[in-house]
This record gives sequence, C-alpha cells and structure tokens, in this order.
Amino acid sequence: MLTESWRVISLAHVLDPARISIFPGDPPPRLTEVGALDEHGYRLRVLEVGEHTGTHWGAPAHFTATGCTADELDPGDLLLPAVKVDVRDRAAADPDYAVTVADLRDWEDAHGPIPPGAAVIAWTGWESRWGTDRFANIGADGHMHQPGFAVAAVRWLLDTGRLHRRGALGIDTFGPDRGIDTVGTEYTVSKLLYREHRISLECLAGLAELPEAGALVLAGGVISAGGTGSPGTIFGLLRI
Repeated sequence: MLTESWRVISLAHVLDPARISIFPGDPPPRLTEVGALDEHGYRLRVLEVGEHTGTHWGAPAHFTATGCTADELDPGDLLLPAVKVDVRDRAAADPDYAVTVADLRDWEDAHGPIPPGAAVIAWTGWESRWGTDRFANIGADGHMHQPGFAVAAVRWLLDTGRLHRRGALGIDTFGPDRGIDTVGTEYTVSKLLYREHRISLECLAGLAELPEAGALVLAGGVISAGGTGSPGTIFGLLRI
C-alpha cells in the first residue's frame, strides 16, 4: 500500500469562512446549507469560493492571456519534488523580505542541486498569522507587507533550468510576490513563473512537517474548464 511507503501530511488551511485571510478586494467564501437531515434526509451545502481563496494553486492563465488553464495542465504538473527554503528568521525581522539567490544557493550547499521542475517553497512563518489582520499586514502606507521571492532569484531559477518549463513556487503568504510588489499590479514574479507550465502554491500551512528536501507535493483541487486555479487540498508526501 502507498501508506506503507509514504507518510501523507496536509499543507492546507481548513476552509473556514469564520477564520480565513482574504486577499484585499477578493470576495469571502460562503457556505449555505441547502439540504438538512431533518427535512431532506441528507446534508448538503453550497460552497461559493473564489479560485484563489484560502490555500490554493494557480495556473498560468491567472496572469497571462495565452497561458494554459487549469484543465490544460498535465496531471504531472500537480505532483512535484519539494524544496523548502527556511527564511523565517529573515521574514520575522523584515516583513518585506525577498528570498534571494544566496538563499537558494545556501539550500543547494546543504542539500544538493534543486531538482529540475521542483516546487520551490519559501517557509516564512506567515501561516501563524492566518485568520488575523496580521496576515495581510497592511501598513500605515496602505500597502500589504508580506515576504516573497526576489525577481532576481526567480530569474536565476528559470535561467539555470531549475524551473525551465515545469515546476512551481510555493509560499505560506498570499502569493510568491512580496506584498509591496503587488502595488500597481506589477506581480513581476508571478508573471515570470506563469510563462510556461508552472503553477503557484499559495497560503500553504503545515510547513513545519515538510522536510527541506526529499518530499513530494501534490496539489488537488477542482479542475474547472478555463480555470485560473483552484482552492486546494495540498499534500506533502514523505517517504518513510
């Protein structure tokens, strides 16, 4: 059995409308009961949720007009080797911290080359803020202050072939761009990422259980026609 060779962990927040962090301007999720046991003999609820609400993954069509949609991804695009880069201390000291090329090189010095087509995940510690105002962390300037990836670091991953045509960026914040880099809707990191069959894994949780190397990540969700992504139950697979 699979579970005899692998330990499965959840990397997703529970989708709870009462305790969730919503990207500014996005609609909140709603759960409406339409089937009750005492009346219908079964329970059924309607879930209204954005494609990028809660823990989720994004497809290239999210930012590029010619990018592939959720239903155009290959199943293998959603199962990737995991690389976890621990930047919690730097993000705690600087909420605008950007993962650098040096951070990625340090990871390789410790663990070997980043596998081609990996999911490179930044562990910033932001998941501990989930469901509070501290997650969006909007400052007196009116802008979000969340860590993310430096543009130079993403270009390095792309130019060296580590994320040439496949792979992902993952993070426990709203997305791979720093909060301040979304001002004016620049989203430079996301646009670089989505040029090929690459995905993003966003609002991750449970990263303390994910090893820095050697695991896989599996992104599950709704494969909708023309979709730009999906709320996801994202799993880590750890070989026993």
